Amino acid sequence: MSLQLTPSTHKSEQVSTLSTTHQEFAVHDTLRNGTRSVKAEVMPGHALESRLSNWGESQWELKLNLARQNYGLHAPIKLMMERSIVDKRTRMPVLPSSHLHSDILTGKDETIDFEDYLNTPESCTDMLDVHAAMEHKLCM
Repeated sequence: MSLQLTPSTHKSEQVSTLSTTHQEFAVHDTLRNGTRSVKAEVMPGHALESRLSNWGESQWELKLNLARQNYGLHAPIKLMMERSIVDKRTRMPVLPSSHLHSDILTGKDETIDFEDYLNTPESCTDMLDVHAAMEHKLCM
């Protein structure tokens, strides 16, 4: 049981674009996954980048460990159950959702980040085709 405030420094993982290749033609699917970055495949990332990418998860684990020490084993189990319930998407993929309940559980409702003022529905680039979104969700 660790009470680290910051994520540990792990060796940065190699990013591969092989998982983004088209299944039939074996070429990179640029329209769905963006342009291919050979630099990201060859060069390792900065040590701070891996810490920042794991920041939210390490804070969640710290919150669970502190709840377990203060309130017993039932508290982190209850928090994990509530988070798994609210993280399930109940709407269709095209419809916008604010995830306010998830923000309250994780404590993001007390901070103002760039997602709060730049994540407006008018600037959304998600797919607007319902059929294509459902096919993407169901991996068809």
